[in-house]
Amino acid sequence: MYATSLGDDGAELRPLEVWHAGQLLACIDRGREFIGRHVGLADAVRDLDGARAWLKSYADKRGADAGSVHGIWLDGRLVGGLLFRVWDTPGGVCEAGCWLEPSAAGRGLVTRGLRVLLDWAFEERGMHRVEWYVSSANEPSIAVARRLGMTREGVLRENYLHRGVRTSTEIWALLAPEWRAARARGAHDGA
Repeated sequence: MYATSLGDDGAELRPLEVWHAGQLLACIDRGREFIGRHVGLADAVRDLDGARAWLKSYADKRGADAGSVHGIWLDGRLVGGLLFRVWDTPGGVCEAGCWLEPSAAGRGLVTRGLRVLLDWAFEERGMHRVEWYVSSANEPSIAVARRLGMTREGVLRENYLHRGVRTSTEIWALLAPEWRAARARGAHDGA
């Protein structure tokens, strides 16, 4: 299957398919607490059946042109992923998201991978707006939004119940004209 290089460090972006369920489970197991601090993926993928079901839900979304999931591999090992949780082609709006195991954090992998996917979403698929929903407590994810040139549009106060605790969600977004202008200035080059 195809892979897109994310730089000189052996990182690649590839489709994440149902047959990768064992690799997804291993990735989640290596970082279950780290990943689960802000997102529900670690709770949804508790065993191989859960990994298969979650990946199948994204295969179904892909087939309906309603979302997709992509793995981040580092030196041949799945270490995280990027996804379009929501994909509305007629409306031109989608929602991106991510997860990463702790051993891969701090290397710019999410930012580099999202640059590839944002370019695809805006230029090949004609999206007008990409949204990024993030826990107000998730500073690394907020930093990704900033690096990508997203604008913080607001906060949904205590809207999300995660592991028994009410958390607030920040909404960040990027519009196609903003992406193109930044790319023309060379703002998307480098890590």
